[in-house]
Amino acid sequence: MTNRWTLRTATTSYTVEVPAHGSWAELSSWGPIGVEDGPSPLAGHGRTPFRTAADAAPAEYVPLGLRPFGGADLDVRRPGTDRGSWWSFTGAEAVEPGELRLRFADDVLGIAAVLCYKTVPGTDVIRRWVELANSGDGDLLLGRLDSAAVNVPVPGGARLTYLVGQWAREFQLKHVEIERGGFDIGSTQGVSGHDYAPWLAAQDAATADGPATPTWGVSLAWSGSWHIDAQVDAGRLLRMRAGREPHEGEVLLPAGGSLTTPELLVAFSPEGLDGLARVWHAFERQQSRPRSLRPRPVLYNSWEATGFHVEHEDQLELARIAASIGAELFVVDDGWFIGRADDTAGLGDWEPDPAAFPDGFGAFVEQVRGLGLEFGLWVEPESVSPGSRLLAAHPDWIYAIDGRPSTLIRGQLALDLGRDEVREHVLGWLDKLLRGYPISYLKWDMNRPPTERGRPGDPLPRAADLDAAHVANYHRILSTLRAEHPHVLVEGCAGGGGRADAAAVAATDVVWPSDNTGPQDRLAIQYGFLHAHAPHVMSSWVTDSTGFFDTRPRSLRFRFVTAMAGALGIGADVRAWTPEQRAEAAEWIARYKQWRETLHHGVVHLIGSPADDSCGVQYSAADGSHEIVLAWNSGNLTGLPLLPGRPDRLRLRGLEPAARYRDEATGAEYSGAHLLHAGLPCAWSADLDADAVLLRRR
Repeated sequence: MTNRWTLRTATTSYTVEVPAHGSWAELSSWGPIGVEDGPSPLAGHGRTPFRTAADAAPAEYVPLGLRPFGGADLDVRRPGTDRGSWWSFTGAEAVEPGELRLRFADDVLGIAAVLCYKTVPGTDVIRRWVELANSGDGDLLLGRLDSAAVNVPVPGGARLTYLVGQWAREFQLKHVEIERGGFDIGSTQGVSGHDYAPWLAAQDAATADGPATPTWGVSLAWSGSWHIDAQVDAGRLLRMRAGREPHEGEVLLPAGGSLTTPELLVAFSPEGLDGLARVWHAFERQQSRPRSLRPRPVLYNSWEATGFHVEHEDQLELARIAASIGAELFVVDDGWFIGRADDTAGLGDWEPDPAAFPDGFGAFVEQVRGLGLEFGLWVEPESVSPGSRLLAAHPDWIYAIDGRPSTLIRGQLALDLGRDEVREHVLGWLDKLLRGYPISYLKWDMNRPPTERGRPGDPLPRAADLDAAHVANYHRILSTLRAEHPHVLVEGCAGGGGRADAAAVAATDVVWPSDNTGPQDRLAIQYGFLHAHAPHVMSSWVTDSTGFFDTRPRSLRFRFVTAMAGALGIGADVRAWTPEQRAEAAEWIARYKQWRETLHHGVVHLIGSPADDSCGVQYSAADGSHEIVLAWNSGNLTGLPLLPGRPDRLRLRGLEPAARYRDEATGAEYSGAHLLHAGLPCAWSADLDADAVLLRRR
């Protein structure tokens, strides 16, 4: 007898079954609601020459042993014994609507597993994870402990879309087609990293990406080391697996112990990569309510203006100008604490520098607030400088390996945040800071990954799971801060976009996607970022930077329109701006504030890409009353359109063809059909390289 269950999301269904043999669970169907009504598109014909049935099955989660060749999701053994488990189905629970728990056990090895599923109301995302328990008498060693696997039939081969990059060039959207074989991405840096994001989308390669292309996606909610791999087998079945990457190689699970894997978020959209992006956006807004509804203030950050040279009067001058152009929050970045003349000292000693604030830090903060600005600070709790008082008092608090030198990155060392005493210390000074001063914003940075990941004095093999302990305490601190100081917004940063996994995004309020604020570079970074994350979590600044890779000059207008695509901030040295530039900035900021609700919570359509001559982002108001289009001449600087003599056009999406839409700035009117099929004209010129258009539905 086959057991079968169907989970339903807002518009999709996900059907799982356990065959009569009871050795594993299989995906039967996944797609729009109704796809489950019929034979499974993933079912094989039953012949599996030179391999096992488990290797060919669209299995949800199978241990090595049962699945010896096709890629196992769990690799487990007892010390001194062979690897592998051969478990059996022991029961199912549908605890609440939208929840499912499938139980398996291997009594010989002494391990029990629960495959867990939970839909997210109002979205098309399903959370998946596994709960493991050691039911035997001795230790278990877990060499691989994935969160889940998902299966997609791809008769034409797989087209995988992923986000790749490096420092200052994160979130570059790339594609690879695989007719047969594998693809894998990951990080061993203790964070999601700059090289790849823990996110992957899949389509059948026979169908070009478009508004009617079925698209599946996964996103791993884990703020440590990770991997995602994908395999297309001989039967054209794509199987994607994801999980954490244990630093020690194996995780020890003691007798009577239990372990829960990170969540793998899985999603489907029938509307291509653009539609999948909207699924992720809806999920991120939903999961962080009501905090996601709080307006993200227009901030000014002083880093690019003053660097480490933080001084009372300079900061106040910047704050006065920022307030005059409409900023709502002033953030003092690195350099505000004792001993921080450069990046080689000071970290760990989190006390305001009396030389920088001779009248007292509290007086300075009140002066900033007296300008009508909220106040924020930059912090880096996970690092320590070699000459700090903290390291002198607690030399055992850093990651280290006995008898081996410690590696400096950016002149600093990494604290072992997984130690409870380190967690309590960090919580203590953060709490003291937030209670001592009226601070409403923290920028939490991390400018180096751990290297020598040891804990001197601990026995080997080590019972501690260092990566998991660090991640757990990072989230405990953020959770405690959110509970004790709910008014404080937290910006997540790790040398730019080095920690932007789904769990880190959920634990913070905004994320810094990159240290690169050059306008053309930033456009490409944000284009990729918005495929995985919502606009309201994307911190974006207007600065004077030309960027690192595409350094073509762009106007102040271009920079503001780019930054308005997310949570707007200013990072330029506004002291050097002319009166005309400050007046223009004030106009853009005022317009952004009027549009902020729709920019952060509207339905997003990504139109074209920065590789095109023109591209844009369309934000549709939830009530259908208006559309906001941010558009850029992302191609040549000549201002010439693709067809000489005619404006470029951006074909909008999701409009009512019979409705009429009026451009509030020019008074021009268009039918919905015209905007959908002919497009919104963009008459680029040497003086107009970007635009922001509000179309009001008549």
